[in-house]
Amino acid sequence: MQDQTTAGTLLGAMRANPPLVQCITNFVAMNIAANVMLAAGASPAMVHAEEEAAEFAAISGALTINIGTLSSGWLVGMLSAAQSARQAGKPWVLDPVAHYATAFRRKAVAQLLELQPTVIRGNASEIIALAGGISRGQGVDSRDPVELAEQSARQLAERHGCVVAVTGVTDFVTDGHKARRIEGGSPLMPQVTALGCSLTCLVGAFAATAPDNPFDATVAALAVFAVAGERAGAVAEGPGSFSWRFLDALAALDAEALTAKARIMPA
Repeated sequence: MQDQTTAGTLLGAMRANPPLVQCITNFVAMNIAANVMLAAGASPAMVHAEEEAAEFAAISGALTINIGTLSSGWLVGMLSAAQSARQAGKPWVLDPVAHYATAFRRKAVAQLLELQPTVIRGNASEIIALAGGISRGQGVDSRDPVELAEQSARQLAERHGCVVAVTGVTDFVTDGHKARRIEGGSPLMPQVTALGCSLTCLVGAFAATAPDNPFDATVAALAVFAVAGERAGAVAEGPGSFSWRFLDALAALDAEALTAKARIMPA
């Protein structure tokens, strides 16, 4: 019960003092990610321009970086923002979208990893490949089950001194020493674009709320998504109605319900 209670406590704390989170995410995700953040109780800022990204990172509670629609100019902003967040002691979250697909992406992720992300969140194929394994990923789609990526996640966490979250049917979170699995969600979630990207932003919000405890912060963010997704999926008629019902479920979820409904287990 301790993990569920911690998740509920962190949700309450985040809503009591909504953190400003700089979300450098992709074109596809910007709208839904901002709406997810607002529904959950955080304050998103989609600031990516190289002229201001670093300055904004220094005043934000946390930074999230998603390389989904990567470009040279955006990469400059990402690198400067990550360096600024690191210097300011702010947590930052890396979402290495399809990093294995091209040489440009591989080089970009290698540069970002040098700046020591607090949390890495990805699907199973992304995490396996990031650890040096061979994944079955195709573009942004994962073709590997989460359980196959668990050892890769542990290796990454130990190598980079960070928290690693693998999301899928049952999520997995580790800091290289302890680990948790989070059950819930809905089969409709992969049919709604950019929900994973939005989750990365929410991990940033919880990390801003608990900067000294990124492991519990990450678990809490994933638990929120799992419970809200399960609630929305129970009444949705398809991916279209799921999308807006998910936002409503996020907004309606409170600390007590999260504590009661979250399914967080040691791994």
